[in-house]
Amino acid sequence: MSALVPAIAGAQEADASKTPTTLDRIEVTGSRIRQANLETSQPVVTMSRAEIQKQGFTSVADIVQNITATGSPAISRADALASGENVGGQYVDLRNLGPERTLVLIDGKRMGISSSGYSDLASIPTSIIERIEVLTDGASALYGSDAIAGVVNIITRKRFDGLEGSAYLGQYGQGDGNKETYNFVIGQTGERGSVTLGAEYSKEDPVMAKDRSFTRYPNGRGHPAPTAADDNGWNGITQWGALIDNRQTPLNPKDDISYTANRGSTSTGSLGNFHETDINDLANPNEQMYLSTGLERRSVFANAEFDITDNLRAKADILYTDREATQQIAGYPFRSVGFGRYDGDLSLKGSSAFNPLGYDANVIRRTWEMPRQTKSELSTYRFSGGLEGSFELAGKTWDWDASYLYNQNKGNKTGTGNLFLPNVEKALGPSFVDAGGVARCGTPDAPIAGCLAWNPLLGPDSNGPGALTNPELQKYLFLPTHDSYTNKTQVYSLNLSGVLATLPAGDLGLAAGYEHRKETANYEPDALLQSGLSSDLAGASTHGGYSLDEFYVELAVPVLSDVTFAKELSFNIAGRYSDYDTFGDTTNGKFSLKWKPIDDLLIRGTYATGFRAPTVNDLYGGVGESFDNYTDPCDTLFGAAVRNGQVAQRCAGVVPANFRQAAAGGNPATGPNAQSDSAFLSGSNPLLKPETSKSTNIGFVYSPSWFSGFDVSLDWWKIKIENVIASETVTSILNNCYVLGIDSACGRFVRDTDPLNQGQVVDVTRTLINAGYQETAGYDLGISYRLADTAYGNFAFTWKTTYVDYSEYKRDGEANTPVEQRTSWVADGASNFRVRSNFNADWSRGDFGASWGIRYYGGLKEECAYDLDGGPECNKPNYQSSYRGIVPVREVGANTFHDVQVRYNTPWNATVALGANNVFDHIGQTMYSQPNSSFVYNGSFDIGRFVYMKYTQRF
Repeated sequence: MSALVPAIAGAQEADASKTPTTLDRIEVTGSRIRQANLETSQPVVTMSRAEIQKQGFTSVADIVQNITATGSPAISRADALASGENVGGQYVDLRNLGPERTLVLIDGKRMGISSSGYSDLASIPTSIIERIEVLTDGASALYGSDAIAGVVNIITRKRFDGLEGSAYLGQYGQGDGNKETYNFVIGQTGERGSVTLGAEYSKEDPVMAKDRSFTRYPNGRGHPAPTAADDNGWNGITQWGALIDNRQTPLNPKDDISYTANRGSTSTGSLGNFHETDINDLANPNEQMYLSTGLERRSVFANAEFDITDNLRAKADILYTDREATQQIAGYPFRSVGFGRYDGDLSLKGSSAFNPLGYDANVIRRTWEMPRQTKSELSTYRFSGGLEGSFELAGKTWDWDASYLYNQNKGNKTGTGNLFLPNVEKALGPSFVDAGGVARCGTPDAPIAGCLAWNPLLGPDSNGPGALTNPELQKYLFLPTHDSYTNKTQVYSLNLSGVLATLPAGDLGLAAGYEHRKETANYEPDALLQSGLSSDLAGASTHGGYSLDEFYVELAVPVLSDVTFAKELSFNIAGRYSDYDTFGDTTNGKFSLKWKPIDDLLIRGTYATGFRAPTVNDLYGGVGESFDNYTDPCDTLFGAAVRNGQVAQRCAGVVPANFRQAAAGGNPATGPNAQSDSAFLSGSNPLLKPETSKSTNIGFVYSPSWFSGFDVSLDWWKIKIENVIASETVTSILNNCYVLGIDSACGRFVRDTDPLNQGQVVDVTRTLINAGYQETAGYDLGISYRLADTAYGNFAFTWKTTYVDYSEYKRDGEANTPVEQRTSWVADGASNFRVRSNFNADWSRGDFGASWGIRYYGGLKEECAYDLDGGPECNKPNYQSSYRGIVPVREVGANTFHDVQVRYNTPWNATVALGANNVFDHIGQTMYSQPNSSFVYNGSFDIGRFVYMKYTQRF
């Protein structure tokens, strides 16, 4: 990647006729020493505002996600089943090490974080951005915790003169997913100060899964409908309801009979209106799910600076953003049994007016009339202010600044579509239909006031008594929930930078500083969720915080200059001491080398240690429920027991023959990593220690003088994290027991002994642990070429590629646990591409311009879900995995997306741009492991051709 950060004049956007051109000393991402020489010894990827405008993306997260060094999004827009405080936000994940290990800065100061350590880039308006600098190297010595994978620094627009307004409109080729953004920026710059103000409104409509062929069906377009041999992912808990009669053969529950009411029935008082449930009664939950989350954002921002004296300046900036995101999934899959945390009886009583059996019976019914929605609202308040100045000491100039930062994220989550179980129990109890045709609870002689009866056996198209289409019944059965959370970041900082002495090879630079930071977080689930009386997952409160004091020092030491084979030789040393009130103190350092043997060649290298402190949620998050995705090794279709005799032997005594793992809804899972049918528990750990890391980077930049306009850079990097703060997974716990034979792991979960559910994992408690390690290494290649002016216009080409050599993960500290190789695999629901590459070509001539972009993603492997004996969907049935042994594998090829934009600068000082992302409407392959998605489609990929128009007017 390019090592040259474009020189930024002090008055970045002011009219050159009003402000003299001077080269100020500025601070570049990766160093605290202010300097005029912007060549760095560290790899920094820079995107200017002009480059950003040539992309068709409307959010900062999408812009940064387009950098090849980024991994899969932590919570993609296609992750409809994701839950928790972070849902609705957009996060950057460098090197696929997790967003909590990427530090995000705004103008060099920390961005606020959630209780899980995530920085929400959706709260930053694009109109505020001057440029984005991404340091793809560990930087804890300079910036503290969280900078293990790198740093993203959002540089905002300042000293703006004039008025600028912009509008963006676009939609997918299918006519949906509309996006619109409107913004304006106004500013004035004078001799002693400047003020810049702006506002932005952005809205993105959701996209329904049913409106794309690749997400219309649970197992993709290759498996559109259930068959007698395969349900193809369709769900047995159907919107048509079912009555379970298990009294005919009570000692053999496998002979239970399931009845479904005939379509169009308005009465269920007689079994004559029913048929035995068959595959035509299964449900397709994808019909009600959002493929892409809806998002709406409003932002206002301002910054100002004023020169109090020639050597003293006051600065302040303010940002307010209100963001709303809406998710939707299918109506709740209700079952009379399965609510272990609820003590009541949810069966349909024999005295119900709708029960044809005359005795209590279990029912299943998906509440199709009330899709579940989660509306996440987040308000961000950010203020930064302080003083900065300079002074002369012994003939040397020193710069200093003192500042205060306050960032507050205040959020609310509103959930709808979940059942209030006490009211459900009443609604399924004794009932009658009154003279007006209204279903009432109780008996005609003793009605229950305020209670409406529910007939769960009627289909979603019925208006009969007790039908869920009744708005009053919906209000009675479904109560909304409201969660609230607040996260605060406060930082006091003092920094000093200057020249200690002038050596023969140049200036000996120094930067030093002190920071005091305080992080607090409070998350309060709705009382209804905490009570366990809702069909939604039970939540736990998070309350806590920590504070720390930090000191850092950095030295830039010139060694040689303008001698043979050393036009420049210098190194940089940095160290940071951090003292936390939670776990104690830590010291981290960094060494960087810059060598230019000739003017055309720069050789650079860094070695750094780093750390990540446990977040508030890691330490004080409490215990909550979740439906985990996991793979049971005892499953006889895709589990390790199929190919491993030892695993089969260990499973034989605890699960029945032909055991199949149950997926959400009770049906057998169709592939590995299926969502659980039972809610499991996960919790925090107040005894966690910080992660520690070591990172190395060696590379060069070659800019040959004999080939004007050409640059090439190549960097090798390696990052290793020890004592990884990791959430145990259900899969790893089960594998430890059955695959590795670790007896202690076998006591960490419970399998059901009930004949109806025999062998299913129904109880697991996971915690966060410090264990194992994570290591990744690879190469970053950057090539750029800008042609001199030609008769046909100006041409510029850039090609950037990240190649991941390996990515290893050891989940725990067990000596016999194998190392998991993740490169080119889908692991823990995330895509680990070996290669990501972007090519961009730009042409301009006069007022016209055009650009073409190519985004490449390497192929992936996943465990097979179908055709385990080598069918077309399982093309490597005997793959040898160092982690799992012989395992059937499906490998899919690479994917390439093309983007195009044309633009015109009008005579009235405006720019009009038309473009299309994924212009060839490329669609990725079906992937049953659902990477970064709630569908069998990769959440990193485009979901169609997106066409847009941008108009920018300047005054």
